[in-house]
Amino acid sequence: MRARTLVVGLVAGAAVVAALYGAYWWGMDRGMGMGAAPAASSSIEGRRVLYWVDPMVPGPKFDKPGKSPFMDMQLVPVHADDVDAGVVSISPRIEQNLGMRTAEAVKRPMSNALEVVGSVAFNERELELVQARANGFIEHLYVRAPLDRVARGAPLAQVLVPDWVAAQEDFLAARRMGASGAPDLVDAARQRMRLAGMTDAQVHAVEASGKTQARMTLAAPISGVVTELSAREGMTITAGAPLFRINGLSTVWVNAEIPETAARLAKPGDRIVATSSAYPDARFEGRVGAILPEVSAATRTIRARIELANPRGLLTPGMFVSVRLSPDARGDVLQVPSEAVIATGKRRVVMVVQPSKDGKASFRPVEVETGEEANGMTEIRQGIDAGTRVVTSGQFLIDSEASLKGLEARLAGPGASTDALAPATAAPAAGDAHGEHEHPGVKAARP
Repeated sequence: MRARTLVVGLVAGAAVVAALYGAYWWGMDRGMGMGAAPAASSSIEGRRVLYWVDPMVPGPKFDKPGKSPFMDMQLVPVHADDVDAGVVSISPRIEQNLGMRTAEAVKRPMSNALEVVGSVAFNERELELVQARANGFIEHLYVRAPLDRVARGAPLAQVLVPDWVAAQEDFLAARRMGASGAPDLVDAARQRMRLAGMTDAQVHAVEASGKTQARMTLAAPISGVVTELSAREGMTITAGAPLFRINGLSTVWVNAEIPETAARLAKPGDRIVATSSAYPDARFEGRVGAILPEVSAATRTIRARIELANPRGLLTPGMFVSVRLSPDARGDVLQVPSEAVIATGKRRVVMVVQPSKDGKASFRPVEVETGEEANGMTEIRQGIDAGTRVVTSGQFLIDSEASLKGLEARLAGPGASTDALAPATAAPAAGDAHGEHEHPGVKAARP
């Protein structure tokens, strides 16, 4: 009796499980059949449907609508006019959200003007060194600190030179004897004073006064700045010892750092205009004096030495200035804003604006060959024509929004380039859609 009851229970349980299983699949079939549409390659509202996809998982393609096996949402149709190789369509709302800007490729003269930064330095050609002309002692200094400004002829130091006394005494004695028939002795004594280190002006002072001049005053040979001071009061000096180093400021050098790639735009003799943030209303004009034969390993720049007139002494060494070089402009060349060009590593690509379709903006990546770059514009040697509109802002977001990389890989089929911005190839035929996944109720499209 127990055995019979157990068998009846098992049979009843199996019947219930079978009923539940059948009800499950019946519900699945109805759910997957909801909103059923014509099979692939049929038409909806006059537009030919190629296949259906899950918008969240766009890889797999299915030959009829239904519920996605990946997400809790319906599959969406892909129409034949949506599948244009390499073309990305974006709704006006998304285009506005991306803040996209476009510009037109134009042909016009390309200005090679280059603006770089330079630092002011002393003009080493405007340098004077004041040395001791004889052994002596410094009795008084008129310039006591480095970087003091001095004018031409201003006294620098007073020096006592005992050795000059003997030479001057010999000269005065010979001159007194000259009237008695020894003129050669006077010339010899005068030459001896010069050999002792006295200047012609000092010799004439001795002749005019008839007295010895044991002290001399060192004067500044040029106007400028004392950049080196080696003299101190009371110190002993020897002949040839450097005492003062004076740099002029009537002209200065500007060492401009020019990018290595733009080195050909600068050459000796080119005119330049420099401005300083310290004096925004002042303009300093000069010429490129030399291009130094050295490239900085850290910044990959070369140095152009520019000589600038500095009549008012506004520019001082160490100051930064902006330097604008303006070589002769080239003839008409096709150019686009530099921000429109995307460097992918192997190639240069621009996003070209296609004619509008159904109110949506369409874009196509096009490979271009670029040339020179100046003033925010890049020369286009090959790839697009004048009048073509290109995207200058938001092109990377276009790639992200439309999954361009995945779109091209699916359209081109196996072996296609994985470069998201590779130039588009011919569109595949409608029957080229292939299945990658199957699930109950929705059969994936096959070739």
